[in-house]
Amino acid sequence: MRYQCLVLDHDDTVVDSTASVHYPAFMETLRRLRPGKWESLTLEEYFLYNFEPGFAEFCRDILGFTAEEDAEQGRAWEHYVAGHVPKAYPGMKEFLWRCREAGIRLCVVSHSLKENILRDWRENGLPEPEFVYGWDSAPEKRKPSPWPLKEIMRRTGLSPDALLMMDDLKPGKQMADACDVDFAAAGWAHHVPQIVEYMRRECPRYCPELRDLEAIVFGKDESR
Repeated sequence: MRYQCLVLDHDDTVVDSTASVHYPAFMETLRRLRPGKWESLTLEEYFLYNFEPGFAEFCRDILGFTAEEDAEQGRAWEHYVAGHVPKAYPGMKEFLWRCREAGIRLCVVSHSLKENILRDWRENGLPEPEFVYGWDSAPEKRKPSPWPLKEIMRRTGLSPDALLMMDDLKPGKQMADACDVDFAAAGWAHHVPQIVEYMRRECPRYCPELRDLEAIVFGKDESR
């Protein structure tokens, strides 16, 4: 096998969380803070705003959230997430256990909180990841900062060519590129044309289905 360590994003890569958790949580916030126009925000539009300009920028620059409103939406999101566990994608459990049994190390770099990531993996019966870097990290250490990947390499003693980073959005790609780590794009969370077009163009390895990632990890990748 080419890779000794698989570094995974969490939301919309391992678990189907935007559609089932983050979007409905945010819609509750919009109904309170921006009733009217924004109450009709669709899931596809939510995906797009998260993609470009990004969630924080969407809240600040487009919705015009004040610091107090942003803090309120953060608290509401944490409360909602605490009571809702997203499901892992079909086949993900079997794939990750196959990785673990093959000796491939599993790590997570995500914009979710570490405690929620570990809960989701546990509740879905997934093998516990070795290292997790989430939103708990200082802002300057969150992806797309290269810091999480550099820390994983430092703590595992692995070189960049031993790692594969998997993410559904560009921050993961940017982080991987900064560290000379191979990257594969997860394309199974949605079919939003603008996002799919960008990720296909920028990522030579685009995986519409989980089996495409399995082919990369277990040596049947025909794209090389």
